[in-house]
Parts: sequence; C-alpha cells; structure tokens
Amino acid sequence: MDEQVKLAVLEQKIEDLKPVILKIDDAIEKLSEVNTTVSRMLAVHEERISKQQEVDDILFAKIDKLRDKMDSDNDSLLQRLRQVEKRVWISFGAMAILSFVINSSTIFSKLLTVQPAPTTIEKSYTN
Repeated sequence: MDEQVKLAVLEQKIEDLKPVILKIDDAIEKLSEVNTTVSRMLAVHEERISKQQEVDDILFAKIDKLRDKMDSDNDSLLQRLRQVEKRVWISFGAMAILSFVINSSTIFSKLLTVQPAPTTIEKSYTN
C-alpha cells in the first residue's frame, strides 16, 4: 500500500508538472522562431552592409578622381595666371622704358641741337 500511495503521489506530481512542461515547450518553440527570424534579419542586414560598402567604395573612388581632376585644373589655372602676370609685368616694364626713352630723347635733342642766337630787330630811323 505504501507503494501505491507513492505511485499515486508521483502520478499527481507528474499531472501537476504537465502544464509547466507544455509552457516550456511553447517557450522553446517561440525561441526557435525568434532565432530563425533574427537569423534572417541578420542576413538581410549583412547584405545591406555589404552593398553599402560597395557604394562607399565607388563614391570614394569618384571623390578621389574628382580631387585629382580639381588638382590638375588648379595647377593649369595657376600656370596660366602666372603667364598672364608675367606678360603684364613685361608690358609695364616696356611702357616704363618707352616713356623714359621718349622723355630722354627730348632732353638729349635739346642738348645736342645748337640753339640759334636770338634775333633782335632794331629799329633805325633815317631821315
């Protein structure tokens, strides 16, 4: 009889644990569903990240090309500006020399030409 009581108590305890075990089974199923969903989300995010990395690489390459082109354009513009500046300074120098030569030629011509003696008209009255 003692064994039958023990058996009855054990059966009762098993019956009491059935809802708990069922809840645990449901929780395990839900966790496996969540795990699957998270795995899919991670795969999608990883794909997006790899695509974004490709886009970033393309953009950085284009930025580098643009920077190189801007550098070369800037260098050519500076070279042209230096040439124009050089021509302007040469023009100023030529104008300065030309104006000096023109002014000097009048001074030299005055020094080198003989000045005629001033003529005076005298009035004479003869009667």
